[in-house]
Amino acid sequence: DKEVRAIFLRLFAQLFQGYRSCLQLIRIHAEPVIHFHKAAFLGQRGLIENDFLTKVLNGMAFAGFVSERGPPFRTCDLFDELVAFDIERIKAEEGNPPKMIKHVRELAEQLFKNENPNPHIAFQKVPRPTEGSHLRVHILPFPWINEGRVQELLQEGLARSQGAPPATRGDKKCVVPAGRPVGMFICS
Repeated sequence: DKEVRAIFLRLFAQLFQGYRSCLQLIRIHAEPVIHFHKAAFLGQRGLIENDFLTKVLNGMAFAGFVSERGPPFRTCDLFDELVAFDIERIKAEEGNPPKMIKHVRELAEQLFKNENPNPHIAFQKVPRPTEGSHLRVHILPFPWINEGRVQELLQEGLARSQGAPPATRGDKKCVVPAGRPVGMFICS
């Protein structure tokens, strides 16, 4: 799963390489608006006649991509690093499948680490029932729940959570690396 996602991550990094150089921040509104120059992007890459990329850029998903990833100051992620710094590596790996596979596996590992930051969590094994356990008839009744004790535990938990600071994620905002301008890429 992660390797397939890493392949798509590389594909979109190649497809949108240099997109940040075609973004324009318009500040005439109360909230700044980010505009993407599609014609400049396609023209500088020599892909004006490419129907696929034109349709991708005209789609709603790309509009959402621009509005989400357009701001110059936000939390950066693996895609930003790939577009800004690893495009040369991706280009160099085009003729060398073993290097490409190695890079895909590295990206897949990074994706896995992003989704599972605590690798030390142990999974509890459920023991298999002993042979013939289904034949036993002595089933113990489920114990009655003490309502008073449940209320005490709930009150303790609420008291602890009210005194604790709210849980926040440690995303640090930074200036998004622009990468190289579109005109520096030659596409086939």
